[in-house]
Amino acid sequence: MKKSALQTARASYQPKLPVTLTGAVMAVEGKPTESVADREEIKKLFPNTYGMPELRFEKNPNPTVGKPVNIGVILSGGQAPGGHNVICGLFDGIKKINKESRLFGFLMGPGGLVDHKYVELTADVIDQYRNTGGFDIIGSGRTKLEKKDQFDKGLEILKELGITALVIIGGDDSNTNAAVLAEYYKEIGAGVQVIGCPKTIDGDLKNEVVEASFGFDTATKVYSELIGNIQRDCFSAKKYWHFIKLMGRSASHIALECALQTQPNVCIISEEVEEKNLTLQNVVDYIADIVAARAAKGDNFGTVLIPEGLIEFIPAMKNLIAELNDLLARKSDFAAMARDEQRAYLMANLSQNSATVYASLPEGVARQLTLDRDPHGNVQVSLIETEKLLSEMVGKRLAVLAEEGKYNGRFSPLHHFFGYEGRCAAPSKFDADYCYALGYNAANLIAAGVTGYLSSLRNLTAPSVQWLAGGIPITMMFNMERRHGEMKPVIQKALVRLDGSPFLKFAAKRDKWARGAEYVFPGPIQYFGPAEVCDQPTLTLQYEHLDK
Repeated sequence: MKKSALQTARASYQPKLPVTLTGAVMAVEGKPTESVADREEIKKLFPNTYGMPELRFEKNPNPTVGKPVNIGVILSGGQAPGGHNVICGLFDGIKKINKESRLFGFLMGPGGLVDHKYVELTADVIDQYRNTGGFDIIGSGRTKLEKKDQFDKGLEILKELGITALVIIGGDDSNTNAAVLAEYYKEIGAGVQVIGCPKTIDGDLKNEVVEASFGFDTATKVYSELIGNIQRDCFSAKKYWHFIKLMGRSASHIALECALQTQPNVCIISEEVEEKNLTLQNVVDYIADIVAARAAKGDNFGTVLIPEGLIEFIPAMKNLIAELNDLLARKSDFAAMARDEQRAYLMANLSQNSATVYASLPEGVARQLTLDRDPHGNVQVSLIETEKLLSEMVGKRLAVLAEEGKYNGRFSPLHHFFGYEGRCAAPSKFDADYCYALGYNAANLIAAGVTGYLSSLRNLTAPSVQWLAGGIPITMMFNMERRHGEMKPVIQKALVRLDGSPFLKFAAKRDKWARGAEYVFPGPIQYFGPAEVCDQPTLTLQYEHLDK
């Protein structure tokens, strides 16, 4: 594989570990933990792994040579910058414990475990992927590990390869699967540990003890560069309104971070829309009023940031989607029905309010809401062209305002969806360090003999050498949610807090940004140069530390 000049230069970069992890460590137990909600239900489902203590690593004054171990690793779910460095850190970590340790990667996600498809990751392989983007070292997939026959089939190959620990690198659903697998293997005495690592560019896998999921830093910086480029063009041409949809199905962290970095004219925060019980028309009117106000000053241009999952946060739409998810989960032959039959079936089985909302939608949007679900039973909101829906409705609203003499301008919308552009980018220095340390830390959790834990690093706004290493039980992040029409234990998603510093910083400035052209142009990620250019974490992370 031919390497670019940047790849060659970055390959030699050695990520900086927390000082604690640079030598032998010992695990120190904290207090027992409880799940964030639904404690009795979660405890019954996880009798062997519920209530375990938090762990922190400290220097070990009496180190001993560890035994060689065989470890398996899985990349699960969507890609996120830095995944390769997690594997590199895991490899270096187990080799530091004992140089005879071996690492096996299961191909194309959890399905590789079930189907016994794997490759041994040797130093020659690992060294090709240090500090690179993507998940192509072993590939990823979205197979859910939730059935006993899958667990047992996976255990066959783990036993055959002598693997005693499995590291699952994934988001909330993937780490939910990791906890279920850890519980089952412990229940049957399989002798296999399961450790998770927090991955998702969406930024919704975090809490008081998980400060950030990896990939968020890089992805938002990539998107912010693109938004800045568009805003520079917007300010230069002075004739287009750019409607930009950003990844983030279940939370608006990406949109909020990009807004803080680039200062657009409009940014919609889904959580605020839900909190204020706004309708789709309310959102449209808000944008249209800003367009009209800017046009009155002769500014017929601007930028609008839209979270991918906005539709699901509009209360009436959220209720409709929830009903659709339940109906389609029970109607296995829905996809085979003719379109008019599908519509008739839905109109007959939806509640009156949801049927009214469904009937009011443009045909294209209504159709998009009934497309195939993702593996977790949810509507694939990335397929809903919310940016086009909003610009079309804003155009119609502006026509009404023009008839009323309240608008005299030109509205020329352009549309963008930034998603895959950021998922496999070369990791920022923050993500390169963070991911490597997460993997190295996971090796120490394995050496500590625990299972059902998530690799955890804290104090992330400090230099990486000052980060605090340890682990938290995955079950402490659980609550019960409805999936495929049934209540299931899942990791609770972290939404944008409307009383948190990141949102409050945004809310204090958005009216000023709406009126003017306060655009910021972040530019591309930098790897060489001053620390204030290369080493800064996201503004979200910096502002969240103000709340602690």
